[in-house]
Amino acid sequence: MHPDFKILDSIVYHHPLVYLDNAATTQKPQCVIDTLTQYYETLNSNIHRGAHYLAAQATDRYEQVRRQVQQFIHARHPHEIVFTRGTTESINLVASSFGWRFLHQGDEVIVSGMEHHSNIVPWQLACERAGARLRVIPFSDEGVLDLQAYEALFNEHTRLVAVNHVSNTLGTINPVEAMTQTAHAHGVPILIDGAQSVAHMPVDVQAIGCDFYCFSGHKMYAPMGVGVMYGREEMLEALPPYQGGGEMIKDVTFEKTTYNELPFKFEAGTPAVGDVLGLGAAIDYLNQQGMQQLAEHEDCLLQYATTRLQDIEGLRIYGTAPHKVGVISFLIGDSHPYDVGTLLDKLGIAVRTGHHCTQPIMDRYGIPGTVRASFALYTTTDEIDILVNALHRIAPMLM
Repeated sequence: MHPDFKILDSIVYHHPLVYLDNAATTQKPQCVIDTLTQYYETLNSNIHRGAHYLAAQATDRYEQVRRQVQQFIHARHPHEIVFTRGTTESINLVASSFGWRFLHQGDEVIVSGMEHHSNIVPWQLACERAGARLRVIPFSDEGVLDLQAYEALFNEHTRLVAVNHVSNTLGTINPVEAMTQTAHAHGVPILIDGAQSVAHMPVDVQAIGCDFYCFSGHKMYAPMGVGVMYGREEMLEALPPYQGGGEMIKDVTFEKTTYNELPFKFEAGTPAVGDVLGLGAAIDYLNQQGMQQLAEHEDCLLQYATTRLQDIEGLRIYGTAPHKVGVISFLIGDSHPYDVGTLLDKLGIAVRTGHHCTQPIMDRYGIPGTVRASFALYTTTDEIDILVNALHRIAPMLM
């Protein structure tokens, strides 16, 4: 039984649900669901703009979550926390604003070969507008970035580095603190895609030293539709607004608009207030569990699952870096990943199949995609045993 996650007690095709698709989205604890319900039942109001009781209460709760996020990722100031719809919007915000201000003809942006499309395409768009280009950090067969090649990519045209903290496909934990030091040694700012890290390990943006850190709520037990863009105060002050509208202004005339102070300069329009409050509830839940304890639990699951999966004939794991989170991508024989995922689904096991929005990774290995099992705080070794036994059962059908 899962008292905090009722959905995990579901029956799928006459089998108990085994949910191993947590890199796509995590399930939500009851406290997050209750927070959403409570907001719409008792507190629903637009924020920052009303003098009445509900508006004041909703505003106070909303801004309290901003302080929670600041403390959760160890930012210096609450106004360095900008609420967005998710990692994708956070990265697009930085790519657009940074591109408008700082990218010019002949400039370069460094990304890694293991980025999610959301940390590739926004930079391609920014480069196309400016006449700049992408440079790509290669990675090894094991899924480890080549840091010597990374160092060699810097030159007088480099304007920014954008790299993920954790690969959603390979599970690799990248050395973002060292990569930040390298970037700053060349006078270049760095953005970290933290979508796959914040739910699985403690994150300290000041210790990393990064200029931007982006993540989504729905991958850390919060509702969909809310995310965060952390930016160092100096960087946020230097960037123009991403969108225009209400809230992001101080004064508007037809001749000129004066922009609001941080963080409101980047928060145009009505926000997803209930979802932000849900994010706050999720952070409380994670803090109660203990981030270091969660990291250790998921590492134990990863080691256990890796050992057991290697006993399956014809199974190949993609991403064998020494430092990983609980993500395992694999193929069996010559089978298509979708076929494996469909057979597992009929046994009640939820995994992800395909290229996982990382087509360059698949091209690097010369494969169409993988089957991906990804773990969370509620994953158990018994569930891994169910997965392994199911794969033993279906593997002969796929060879």
